[in-house]
Amino acid sequence: MIVGVPKEIKNAERRVGLTPASVRELTARGHDVIVETKAGIGIAASDDDYSEVGATIARNADEVWAQATMIVKVKEPQAVERARLRPDHVLFTYLHLAPDPDQTRDLVESGATCIAYETVTDDTGGLPLLAPMSQVAGRMSIQAGAHCLEAPHGGSGILLGGVPGVMPARVVVIGGGVVGEHAIQMAAGLGGDVVVLDNSVPVLNKLARHFGNSLETVYSTRSAVEEFVMQADLVIGAVLVKGDRAPTLVDAEMVKRMKPGSVLVDVAIDQGGCFETSHPTTHEDPTYVVDDVVHYCVANMPGAVPQTSTHALNNATLPFALALADKGAKHALHDDPHLLGGLNVCGGAVTEEHVATALGYDYVDPVIALEENCKAAD
Repeated sequence: MIVGVPKEIKNAERRVGLTPASVRELTARGHDVIVETKAGIGIAASDDDYSEVGATIARNADEVWAQATMIVKVKEPQAVERARLRPDHVLFTYLHLAPDPDQTRDLVESGATCIAYETVTDDTGGLPLLAPMSQVAGRMSIQAGAHCLEAPHGGSGILLGGVPGVMPARVVVIGGGVVGEHAIQMAAGLGGDVVVLDNSVPVLNKLARHFGNSLETVYSTRSAVEEFVMQADLVIGAVLVKGDRAPTLVDAEMVKRMKPGSVLVDVAIDQGGCFETSHPTTHEDPTYVVDDVVHYCVANMPGAVPQTSTHALNNATLPFALALADKGAKHALHDDPHLLGGLNVCGGAVTEEHVATALGYDYVDPVIALEENCKAAD
């Protein structure tokens, strides 16, 4: 198979779909890999680094998309990239389609086989290709939030961990999954006064055992969210519904009543956001203020630490990329029900039920779509 790695073009996105080490694994199995020039610059990987492990260096993105049959990316394809998709293409990347009707329409019209990292599953029901970026984003959310709490950045001027004799910041984490757990780890490590809200008792039990007395655990209800958000200096939105738009947990009226100079960090923004007042921002202009509350809503937070993020992501995606290349998309998806869970669009059909429901498409069972619609090259 010919595997293509274009340079990411989303604003401030410095990650890359495959590291040189991952490319070496593919070329060792006899696959051709074509990498756009300077695609790895954000992770300190030169064109020579890729050439030395067997990749061909393309002069531009058009060459990559024209020659490759499988495209491996990080972020969702931008409009100019979606225009290059063909029915025989396999696209393997993050998609986050539920809040993005324009992207979904273009992918459907392309006829391509589109596999989303974020809906691939594992034996425990987890999301193994989302987890590494959730870990990064959870940790970064506290760094970003602590920065925003500083007065020059619009915050109330509170040091997250306080000092002896002065109270630390009150940190409220909504959602106790992977993002939430790693946010708690960072916040507690810095000495914050941390509380987590989740609507799963087993999750709360696990977090209580892990963090002990450094964490308060609260069962999440509308009343509890309202109560603790009003107390908070920093709120981390860390909720996820697989394949679906994030639920709105903090409405505009709550934001109006929050403490002046408090901070909201919406890690769920790439799934639509979990605060009513959220809208996507960039690393160049990451914050805005609504009702004296600082909002940090960068949609590709891990893109700010591309070396860590890319290597962590490749550790998780490489086995699936190898299976797709070795077997071809049809056989790889048929053989692995967890990879099949990542199939969101196939030959013009929407094969992820939450996406279909959210955007008004007819849902097509992925097995049927593979048999009847898939035109991916083997």
